[in-house]
Order: sequence, then C-alpha cells, then structure tokens
Amino acid sequence: MNNPHKFNYKWTLKDANFTKDKGKVFSCFACGGGSTMGYKLAGFDVIGCNEIDPRMMEVYQHNHNPKFAYLEPIQEFKHREDLPNELYNLDILDGSPPCSTFSMMGSREKAWGKMKHFREGQAKQVLDTLFFDFIDLAKKLQPKIVIAENVKGLLLGGAKKYVTKIYEEFDKAGYYCTHFLLDAQNMGVPQRRERVLFVCLRKDLAELVPMRKNLFEQEPYINLDFNEPMIPFGEIADYSGRKIESPILRMVWDNRKEGDLDFGDVNTRVRGKDTSFGKKFIYNEKVCPTLLGKEDCLISFEQPRYLGRSEICCISSFPQDYDFLKQKPHYVCGMSVPPIMMAQISSRIYEQWLIPINEANK
Repeated sequence: MNNPHKFNYKWTLKDANFTKDKGKVFSCFACGGGSTMGYKLAGFDVIGCNEIDPRMMEVYQHNHNPKFAYLEPIQEFKHREDLPNELYNLDILDGSPPCSTFSMMGSREKAWGKMKHFREGQAKQVLDTLFFDFIDLAKKLQPKIVIAENVKGLLLGGAKKYVTKIYEEFDKAGYYCTHFLLDAQNMGVPQRRERVLFVCLRKDLAELVPMRKNLFEQEPYINLDFNEPMIPFGEIADYSGRKIESPILRMVWDNRKEGDLDFGDVNTRVRGKDTSFGKKFIYNEKVCPTLLGKEDCLISFEQPRYLGRSEICCISSFPQDYDFLKQKPHYVCGMSVPPIMMAQISSRIYEQWLIPINEANK
C-alpha cells in the first residue's frame, strides 16, 4: 500500500538521505534540532546554529555536527562582526524565538516586558523582545527568506499588538511578511500542534515569485494549505512508557470515563477538585494532543502509562535513533519544532519561491 504522506514520521538518521541541494539555512534558537532536521529532510543544507542553552547545544552538535555553532544569547550574536561570508548568503534564516510569555499555558500579560530567569541556559532575559533581536539579525544578514515559528497565543488577546510590531520591524528590515496558523496534524505529524508561522521574503525578490492583491497593495503569495491524512495515536502506541506510580494519580486514572479530556475532568467529577487539567488523556482513535516539555503531560487512556521513548519520537516526528544524550526525550521534543512540520513548510517554500528566484538569477 502506498504511503499517503510526503514524509515518514517513523524514520532514522542512519537511513536518511539528506541531499543538501535546495539551499543554505542557518537556525537560531535551534534547541535540539527539530527544525534543522525538517530542512534536512526537505533537501536543505543547514550550515549552522545559534543557541543559548549549553545542554541543547551539546545535543545539537552531537547529532548534527554543524559547520558553524554559536553558543550565546542572540543579543550578543546579532552584534558579531566576525561572521563568515556564508551567513550573508543564506537562502533561509530560521528561528523559533522562545515564546512562553505568549503561551496559553503561561502567565501571559503578567510576564510581558519583565526580566525573568530563562530555563535555557539560566540566562536572565525579557522573553517577549527576543523576536525583535531575531529580526535585527535578519536585517544584518539579509537572507532571501526568513522563517519564524511561534505559539498560537501570539494571535490572541493583547498579544496581537506584537504581531503588528513584528510586521513593522520586518518591513523596516526590508522584508514582506505574512503569517499562517498551521497545525502539525494536517502535515503528516501524529500530534495536534498549532503554531504561528511567519514567512518573510526580501523585497527585492518579490517580483520573481507569485503575487496576490490585498486591500492596499500586492504582496508575495505562498500556498501553505496541508491536508494529509491524520494519524491516530493507536497507529504508534507501544505502551512502553513508565507506569503511573502515584496512588492518587492511579486512582484518578482508574475513574476515567470515555470522553474525559484530562485528569482535571476526572478530579472534578470524582473528588470535587479543580486540578490536574494539564495531564491530558491520549485516545488511540484520536491524534495525540500537543506534547509539552514534561513527562506527565500526556497519559494513555488505554493503559496507566506515560509515553515511551519511541512513542515520543513518533508523535514529534523525531528520528528513532536520535541521541538525546543525558536529556529527556519529552523535554527536547516538547521544546522543538516537529521535523516533518518544517520539512513540509520548507518544501513548499522551495517549490514556490526559491525555484523561480534561482531560475531568474542563473
């Protein structure tokens, strides 16, 4: 039977064919390398990365051996005067600026504009300004295309003012900008993971790609509609994860009912307590909910178990042989862009934008 998906979510690094013939990419806020592997699967050559967390950088370098690696805050990296020429001739500058202050799971407005200790590298930063540091870097390097990923919460409530500011700053940097709300489950990833994607094209290249009219002017157009068949958790479940050991949590699990979304539903019904809504049930016939950076955020409805290593790699589309070193797979994968999600996106960008740009510049 033919595989209905463009990319296989269950794959290995040792068997992957990275052609490196689609263009050069540099990744910022690279974490464990999720977006990097997506670009590689799509045929791009990821020549380097910037990351603040030494633990994540160790994992990244161990698995990817980048030509250029900068372990430092982007606020310092963007001011470097010793960057190699290759970074000024990029096809794509990629970045996933840390977004916890915009997440619906966080404190949101209460944390905006405040200095806080950031888990990655234990540095103290204002997290909601990191996106603009990234745009400063784009203005300096002037890649053909900039791709930035962030959480859905950026489009909600007061956070929408940041989207307006992002557009303004990309315009000043010399880029047309557009954004999309995408869900990984529609792209061949066995996980419901909604993310906002900003896709930006350098203005001098706009006449070479498809254009469309908006209310006031023309702008570059790209089709990022994905409708691949969804992959239910039952297709990948192997029940290899750690069993629930806490007597209280096991009691909650034992009292679950069909239709309960999380432990909070059970606690409310059985114990009269409004707690544990962050512990989501995974149903075999449904796509897995969003993986966060905690082991206990997802629990099988069929067996009292957390996710096992192979299950985590599958729902995140990480390779089965990825070496997480001393880090927990759920943490690295929960913090990363699913590789197949970025492979799908970057394939479209290559087909619709980079091919006509490259043809025109021959």
